[in-house]
Amino acid sequence: MSVLSVLDPAVRLAHAAVAALATVVPTAVAIVVFTLAVRAALHPLARSAARGERARARIAPQVQKLRKRHGKDRERLARELAALNRAEGISPFAGLLPALAQAPFFSVMYRLFTTAPGNLLDASLAGVPLGTHPTAAHTPAQFAVFAVLEAALLALAWWNVRRASALPVPDDAPAGLGAMRWLAFGTPLFALLLPLAGGVYLLTSTAWTAAERWYLHRPTAATGERGSTVPAARQTVRRQPAR
Repeated sequence: MSVLSVLDPAVRLAHAAVAALATVVPTAVAIVVFTLAVRAALHPLARSAARGERARARIAPQVQKLRKRHGKDRERLARELAALNRAEGISPFAGLLPALAQAPFFSVMYRLFTTAPGNLLDASLAGVPLGTHPTAAHTPAQFAVFAVLEAALLALAWWNVRRASALPVPDDAPAGLGAMRWLAFGTPLFALLLPLAGGVYLLTSTAWTAAERWYLHRPTAATGERGSTVPAARQTVRRQPAR
């Protein structure tokens, strides 16, 4: 028995949801819609994480001062940093919440596409059964479908790495943090191990993540605490000196 079998009740629910959608739209589209619906439900966690990142960037100068002042006293430094985070309402785990929340969903979808309950994967996309693995492709049309999927995933990975490379690396960042951005290329490689349905899910989720991070971290605007978008120009208005 697989360890992932504990997810079977959730897998059955996901299967029922996708199957219900597949009665209205093609199965591949149903997978896309279901994935987008779940990612949309997780979006508040991503917004919270983005607010935490902006807050940490805002207090970075204060953190540096505390490190210089109490660098030799680790216990005092830890207390001061914790107090600063509490005062600013920053949780050290805020950035991990979206990833942790997505992990069970990813596991359920992986189980769904590898165990293929019911006849979900009997449907096809561009003539290729959704249960077909890349290594099982044997016609030009099938190779073309998987090539397009891989090209899209590679393009997203390149875009994510390019955006991450443009962000400054904090002075106190752990060694090797900059190299971790290249892990984005692990997604196209992992897609080679999944059936076509899994690749469709992975492409949809990766595209959502890329668009979500662009929206939440775009330089032309800042997102307020209640989620409203305030133009950056309004935030940088300076008072004219009194004459």
